[in-house]
Amino acid sequence: MCVCQTMEVGKHGKNATHTGSRGVLLEPFIHQVGGHSSMMRYDDHTVCKPLITREQRFYESLPPEMKEFTPEYKGVVSVCFEGDSDGYINLVAYPYVESESLEQDDTPERDQPRRKHSRRSLNKSGSGSEHKEEKAGLTSETSESIQDTKSLKSFHSDVPFQMLDGNSSVSSEKISFNPWSLRCHKQQLSRMRSESKERKLYKFLLLENVVHHFKFPCVLDLKMGTRQHGDDASEEKAARQMKKCAQSTSATLGVRVCGMQVYQLNTGHYLCRNKYYGRGLSIEGFRSALCQYLHNGIELRKDLFDPILSKLQSLKAVLERQASYRFYSSSLLIIYDGKDTRCETYLERKAEMRLKQMDLSLADKLQDVGSTESVSFQPKVDVRMIDFAHSTFKGFRDDPTVHDGPDMGYVFGLESLINIIEQMRDENQ
Repeated sequence: MCVCQTMEVGKHGKNATHTGSRGVLLEPFIHQVGGHSSMMRYDDHTVCKPLITREQRFYESLPPEMKEFTPEYKGVVSVCFEGDSDGYINLVAYPYVESESLEQDDTPERDQPRRKHSRRSLNKSGSGSEHKEEKAGLTSETSESIQDTKSLKSFHSDVPFQMLDGNSSVSSEKISFNPWSLRCHKQQLSRMRSESKERKLYKFLLLENVVHHFKFPCVLDLKMGTRQHGDDASEEKAARQMKKCAQSTSATLGVRVCGMQVYQLNTGHYLCRNKYYGRGLSIEGFRSALCQYLHNGIELRKDLFDPILSKLQSLKAVLERQASYRFYSSSLLIIYDGKDTRCETYLERKAEMRLKQMDLSLADKLQDVGSTESVSFQPKVDVRMIDFAHSTFKGFRDDPTVHDGPDMGYVFGLESLINIIEQMRDENQ
């Protein structure tokens, strides 16, 4: 149990869970579909992730016109382990105090264990056998067995998640959060446990929860650009990243799938893909993945084409004006609501029209109302850049390498996305 200094730095979210007077109990962020850092839910509107100084400084230095396309940066909190009366480990956030003894945050990311970040524990803290069981699950791409889930039961989605395997069949296992987020939690928790005797506190970034506007968030995580390694990468890491790019659509399209979840109206659950699926896709496979992401199990969401294209074209215009910026290893999230007004109208109309003895005049009215709503309704779509641990620009932190012009690898990825979605739109008019 750690003792943290505290100071008031602002109001907690309305649904934040407090421990003591100022601590906020961190909960699993159930909609994480990819990424190198595990996300934690701080409150309804805020998530947090372990701090990397370069990423923090980049958020603090963002050009105003880029802020529309990135999560809002909300500051820093101190995070520590705390045990509860039942012997479970919790992660608790406190207001950050500069004088606190925190985990060293200036370590280059390449020197840190590549593990996802924390949630509350799956297993009790005192059992060596349980710790071994957790570590044994670190290599699994899905959630294998979930035992002693007391700490997760309160933090789940009412909509189950299912992982698609390599042959596109659906796993029979249904869980209450994206499988990738569980993997991230296990890895980060294992890391923090192993360091808990030496490092009591950690710095976490507070960021906007970009899916909080969406009731059934469908999320596509895309790794952008033709190059993924930062200027400070070791030769070994640079070679490893270049190989990944060369063997995937990063080289041919400037973009590859790093994860997704898409809500299915016909079954009422999310289908999920992870980064390993994305790495093996051909150009045609990437196109099929986009189609899957835009399909709700009943129909292709044609109404999403134009809103997504508009966002991507606006982002492309902004990035083309950012001379010297490089967004190596950054991702792009595309988000829409899997069950919006239009979808509900569609299902209601279909169900009503199946009733053989329905009054025809009423059926006509329902059909007219449905048609009107379909035409007038504008689906909610969001596009956000995330993950800036390897980003740079002229004058940033005295970086020795200065790049000329905009990040054309990233722009190329946006152009590929725009072209493919335009082709899909034209083919489905």
